[in-house]
Amino acid sequence: MKSVRDGTVWLFSPIAEMTATHWIDTPAALTTAIACWQGRDWLTVDTEFLRIDTYRPKLCLIQIGDSVDAWVIDCIAIADLGALFARLNDPGTVKVFHAASQDLEIFAQLTGVCPAPIFDTQLAAALLGKGDQLGYAGLIDKELGIVIDKSLSRTDWSRRPLTAPEIAYAAADVTHLATIYPTLLTALRAAGRESWMREDAARAEDPATYDTRPEDAWQRLKGLARLDVPAQRAAARLAAWRETEAIAKNRPRGWIVDDELVYRLAERRPHSKAQLAELGLPPKTYERHQDALLAAIAASAGDPQIALARDERLSPAQKAQLARLREVVQATALALGVPPGLLAPRADLDALLYDGTAAKARALTGWRRAVIGEPLLAALS
Repeated sequence: MKSVRDGTVWLFSPIAEMTATHWIDTPAALTTAIACWQGRDWLTVDTEFLRIDTYRPKLCLIQIGDSVDAWVIDCIAIADLGALFARLNDPGTVKVFHAASQDLEIFAQLTGVCPAPIFDTQLAAALLGKGDQLGYAGLIDKELGIVIDKSLSRTDWSRRPLTAPEIAYAAADVTHLATIYPTLLTALRAAGRESWMREDAARAEDPATYDTRPEDAWQRLKGLARLDVPAQRAAARLAAWRETEAIAKNRPRGWIVDDELVYRLAERRPHSKAQLAELGLPPKTYERHQDALLAAIAASAGDPQIALARDERLSPAQKAQLARLREVVQATALALGVPPGLLAPRADLDALLYDGTAAKARALTGWRRAVIGEPLLAALS
């Protein structure tokens, strides 16, 4: 049940007799809310944003919970969120998220830092063997037996005014988190895996994790290995230019030039506007970007002609070795009761297969090194 009174949405649920959800859309109300959180050991946090026609996500709401009340903060109406960000950056308060990466990316882009320390309930669930990348609704159903109505999941959170049910829906993302967090934390400690959570959370808290480097944009291109080396280098230059342009214009990279066109340009590598025109570019793309596209392609000729992506077709011997690595991961995951991908995803196994001890694989770092990294290296020898 829910009702609205004096700007507060009252939620009645099996979790608590009454949870007040406060709609915050003025600086004064935000100041009052922040004062309520002083001294809290932990807060639950979520965001609502749009990323449809922009490169950077448009932050619409930040939801905060403290196990009693919930605050839904209108990030469109309040221009200065500095005090809110400062409170969330308080190292004395744990910030509880579910699947934190997209939320943290927004904070990193807006402020240059991420709220820390964090506790990610999706990660905690995986470490406890409750599911791999379990969604919020699935976790709440599993832990509390509460089925979340997803009918409002596609709400346009930038639209104003939001309805009372929409505000209540947004608030539920932090009220239920407040209920399951203590249980998950206790279970992690009992399993001796709290340090695993802290280590993985520290990586997520590092704003460098969310840095956008145009020179690395080629890594998003799928199937680059099918191109010859000059084409790979041209594709990398084009991807870097596209990323820079998308950032500058705050538009999705695919709106600048889509992947299919990047591949076509890289394979053909036109040297003149006439050759470029023959490739059938959309008229607006040709008009706006012809000089930049030709410049990127020309610049690639001066790059080191070394492959960026390797041919990942495996020999019979490599396939057998990969099968052994998978067996090690499966057996270890089964013994620990965790998802195999949490220990070592396929990308880690490929890296180990090609590079051995020099592999850039998460399985060879931190707590994973002893748990799965060393057994994998032993299986390679």
